[in-house]
Amino acid sequence: MRPFHGDALESASAFSDDERDAVYRAILTRRDVRDQFRPDPVPEDVLMRLLTAAHNAPSVGFMQPWNFIVVEEATVRRRVWEAFDRANREAVEMFEGERRKTYQALKLEGILKAPLGVCITCDPTRGGEVVLGRTHNPKMDFYSTVCAVQNFWLAARAEGIGVGWVSIFHETEVKAILSVPDHVAIVAWLCVGYVDQLYTQPELAVKGWRQRLPLEELIFRDGWGRR
Repeated sequence: MRPFHGDALESASAFSDDERDAVYRAILTRRDVRDQFRPDPVPEDVLMRLLTAAHNAPSVGFMQPWNFIVVEEATVRRRVWEAFDRANREAVEMFEGERRKTYQALKLEGILKAPLGVCITCDPTRGGEVVLGRTHNPKMDFYSTVCAVQNFWLAARAEGIGVGWVSIFHETEVKAILSVPDHVAIVAWLCVGYVDQLYTQPELAVKGWRQRLPLEELIFRDGWGRR
């Protein structure tokens, strides 16, 4: 184990007002983008900033279980879209009545419209059989990878880049398309590209699918149900 060095520390002082406001603005104006993508490509230096942000996410035991598959090739994105389309037609049948009609009217992905796809995976073997912090909760590697997704998303918002998280597909199909090893899990397919406008509220709220829950109803103190 490397010895601790005091010079590895730095000040933990609060950000300036402008810096703090920028962080909260990124959080509060982040949106799941599906249909507002522009066709112009994401420059390599910008993409690397987003991936660097993702790679600096917290991870339990510092296992860093993620990999990033950057997909620009149109034929590959077409195959992923076909996997989505098959699963989406199955999903339609899971809803009934007006809910089904509303679902069918929603635009749920931008796989073909976005110029870039980023598949973020989780390798549960990355830290070995016994991982600090995962000894009693084996899902911590997945939770860590989701932190990487969020970092990527917030950095993209700061860059004026839209991101849409696609989850409607059979994982085995997309793993086959991308040659992902059996033991590695797909956590997110992200549609990535520049946008000119974003919804002022989450799109699913704007289109009547579901509204944001009141925060005060979700806060308990010192135990479940205690307010």
